[in-house]
Amino acid sequence: MVLRGNSGSGKTTTARAVRERYGSGLAIVSQDTVRREILCEAHGPVRATPGLIDVITRQCLNEGFHVILEGIFTAGRWGELLHRLADDHRGSSRFFYFDLSFAETLRRHATRPLASEFGESKMREWYRPADLLEGVAETLIKRGSTLEEIVRTVMTEAGLDPQPAR
Repeated sequence: MVLRGNSGSGKTTTARAVRERYGSGLAIVSQDTVRREILCEAHGPVRATPGLIDVITRQCLNEGFHVILEGIFTAGRWGELLHRLADDHRGSSRFFYFDLSFAETLRRHATRPLASEFGESKMREWYRPADLLEGVAETLIKRGSTLEEIVRTVMTEAGLDPQPAR
């Protein structure tokens, strides 16, 4: 499944909550982790990130993991890769778009640990309203949805049942 949306919209928080609820067997492939932490492409041209995300996602799927691919993933830059991954996946692929106003993403960003790394001007530069993927039915996550509601929606639509406690 793919969780997309503007910076600060709640994608990472949702991905972590889904995995916590689901249990083992669910991999999170985070655009920020690959770009910023693994490749250190945070402050320059993004060259290797798309290819590495593709490889990591495919490997996880091939090993039988459910995958949450989460990131900003703007339609213009990432649409082709996301379409290829969905088309090549043997199972079902679900897409969720966090459709929030700039004011709401800015408010949420202020609560994050990395809020001091970049501010309103960078957030405004990155912000893309209603950046939906062409030819994909994306479930819209709207302002006012609680984390519990979002997690329930994602898990239900993706057909994920929580694993029994061990």
